[in-house]
Amino acid sequence: MKEPFNYNEAVAELEKIAARVEDPATGLDEIERLVRQSDELIGRCREYLRTVRQKTESL
Repeated sequence: MKEPFNYNEAVAELEKIAARVEDPATGLDEIERLVRQSDELIGRCREYLRTVRQKTESL
């Protein structure tokens, strides 16, 4: 079963990713992987926020 999406954890993970990308010691291959991972997380965050907005608008 899929775990429910946790927005706060996703934002914290994005902050960690940003720090790793900004670290000069991070290699280009690693940066590419981190960018793909952040794109996925950002998409899930946007989807979550759209869902929350729709729920609040229907109240």
